[in-house]
Amino acid sequence: MYKRILVPVDGSPTALRGLDEAVKLAKLTGAGIRLVHVLDQLVFVGGETYTIDVFGILKEAGERLMQEMKAKVVAAGIEVSTFVSEVLPGRVCDVVLEQAKAFEADVIVLGTHGRRGVGRLLVGSDAEQIVRLATVPVLLVRAPQGMAPAAGSSAAATATPVRVAA
Repeated sequence: MYKRILVPVDGSPTALRGLDEAVKLAKLTGAGIRLVHVLDQLVFVGGETYTIDVFGILKEAGERLMQEMKAKVVAAGIEVSTFVSEVLPGRVCDVVLEQAKAFEADVIVLGTHGRRGVGRLLVGSDAEQIVRLATVPVLLVRAPQGMAPAAGSSAAATATPVRVAA
């Protein structure tokens, strides 16, 4: 039975769908949730030079996001903790996997765009790496094809359980 659920969030509609599924699962199992947000500095640099002040703004936005997500989970009556990390030379998926181990997560619930083909090759997939390297089950919550609808919309997400050999 799941007692500890790890949920990476980045504020995207797809990540919010993952959080919604994690909340449902936590209610069913009595689990607690740890929210993880990774500030991937390399994504924001994009070949430009930014001052530390810009990163400070991004960090503050990440902290606000975590407080909003935490409030959502608390409102559902679920115990929650948060973790915010900065990634410089590493990968986002490595931080998520490290947190899964540190939190002793029983499952990782992850929103994914479900990119395929060229889109996946160009953008990469942290979800794919998490599934490949996780030592606990991963529940992928994939948004409908096309752009993910806004959080709270009536379009249904597809939850795909992925079994991972420990």
